[in-house]
Amino acid sequence: MQLRYNYRVYPTLGQQGALARAFGCARVVFNDGLRIRQEARTEGLPHISDGELSKRVITHAKTRPERAWLGEVSAVVLQQALADLNAAYHDFFASISGNRAGRTVAPPRFRSREDNRQAIRFTRDARFVVLDNGSLRLPKIGDVPCSRCERLDGPKPLSVRSWTCRCGAVHDRDVNAARNVLARGHRESRNDRGAQVRPASVLAPRGEAVTHPDTARPKGIFVR
Repeated sequence: MQLRYNYRVYPTLGQQGALARAFGCARVVFNDGLRIRQEARTEGLPHISDGELSKRVITHAKTRPERAWLGEVSAVVLQQALADLNAAYHDFFASISGNRAGRTVAPPRFRSREDNRQAIRFTRDARFVVLDNGSLRLPKIGDVPCSRCERLDGPKPLSVRSWTCRCGAVHDRDVNAARNVLARGHRESRNDRGAQVRPASVLAPRGEAVTHPDTARPKGIFVR
């Protein structure tokens, strides 16, 4: 049995930037791997093994100037992004061959940097840990404060401007509203780098790995 816990995290500005880089780098690795597999299939080339693909889009890519910035994030984040691609292909082929029950699964698609539903995943090998002080330690990101009580208080009258959760976290109605307005504004605006939604069949620029910091939401970080 596997259990999943949802935490609300409160990253600093610096940590928001680190999370944005992690989201962007994971997306680039996923898209690079997908592009290579699609080109190999189009050209009738032999199947590329998962290990070989990892060498191309992660290990060897880090040695090239146009992808050297992949080393700024945890290697586990990159490996898990590629594992997601491999799993997506496995489910697709199992579906069309009749070896997978349920509805037909579509082939994997390129991930868009304009999609605010970004995600990264850490495994135990990444040495993440929940500290006693209520922070979540994430490799190359830092100790991110989080709330673990999962309490939902529900609607409150306008006369209540602030309140203290039973876990000790203090919430301010005006501050929360400002954060929500800012996040929505970022989601509805065009990405600040103006890159294409679907990457072309060329090496992507460094800016492709930029993600709006507001995408660093707790439900986009998975640890196991």
